[in-house]
Amino acid sequence: MKIGITCYPTYGGSGAVATELGIALAARGHEVHFITYEQPFRLPVFVPRVSFHEVSMGQYPLFQYPPYDLALAVKMHEVAQQSDLDLLHVHYAIPHATSAWLAKQMLAESGRSIPVVTTLHGTDITIVGQDSSYHAITKFSIEKSDRITAVSEFLKEETIRAFGCANGRVDVIPNFIDPAVYTPERRDATLRRELASDSPLVMHISNFRPVKRVRDIIATFAKLRETVPAVLVMVGDGPDRHVAEAESRRLGVAKYVRFLGRIDAVAPLLAVADAYILTTDRESFGLSALEAMACGVPVVAAGVGGIVEVVEDGVTGALRPVGDTDALASALAELLTDRALWERQSAAGVQRARALFGIDDVVSRYEAVYRSVL
Repeated sequence: MKIGITCYPTYGGSGAVATELGIALAARGHEVHFITYEQPFRLPVFVPRVSFHEVSMGQYPLFQYPPYDLALAVKMHEVAQQSDLDLLHVHYAIPHATSAWLAKQMLAESGRSIPVVTTLHGTDITIVGQDSSYHAITKFSIEKSDRITAVSEFLKEETIRAFGCANGRVDVIPNFIDPAVYTPERRDATLRRELASDSPLVMHISNFRPVKRVRDIIATFAKLRETVPAVLVMVGDGPDRHVAEAESRRLGVAKYVRFLGRIDAVAPLLAVADAYILTTDRESFGLSALEAMACGVPVVAAGVGGIVEVVEDGVTGALRPVGDTDALASALAELLTDRALWERQSAAGVQRARALFGIDDVVSRYEAVYRSVL
């Protein structure tokens, strides 16, 4: 098959999943074309059977806000014609599904029909899509897609609740990991010593948006430090990074917190962590938590949304109420001071990640969706 994939190429779970999916499809012999405004952050310079098509926007004084959605539709139309695409697979409802629908209408004028598969990832439904400015176009774009997938049962139910989509129109296909990449075997003793020496190492990876509640992470860590001499490693960048840095100084733990910035290849970092923390108040899946589990790292998280479908409380980590930094700190302390508990949860996390979220099974499910629309 010849597949066009559009995603947000910047740091975040949806872009990571879309890119890894495209690379996996290419490895199976499909031809994959990424169509977006810059090269996806997890796409190496060259991958066989993978092409990148940059969406460029002309500058015109009248446009205070250049219309990316229209430029994207034009590029989708162009690539579909020139590369003879079989289908478009877009990640995030708006503007990607909207642009795909426009491209589909343009192609229909020349007698071509191309199906659109839309994968919903989270804030496109739970935050952006429910804003009154976007609700109608989000609903329209979802309903005009030929197939819809969501990354969790939680997100499927939220989509149906918010937009009234018929229950049978949304298929759940979870995010995934490649066990050859995310594995405890990547643990590197030298890297471990560099990051935390002999101290327990807690890690967080995100795009530092407000929904991630990074201030809660610092508060939880400060309480953990009262009983456990741990080190916190924060990976990623975004609008609330300065909030986390300021909070670490205010609480007197800045010397024990390392901000590494944006790093694309996170598997080696995860493999040296002792615990992973996620305090978000809205989480449709929690890809970073899954990646941590696959590396043998137990997860302590706020038990919201789709995260409860990834982390099994008391088995592969601990789930606590949003904002309860005392409970989160207590769960981390127990995990980091009870070696037998840590080993049980580490092993269970690896097993769960591979059994339920392995790349081979998930990619096959996407291929089945593609075949159903062709």
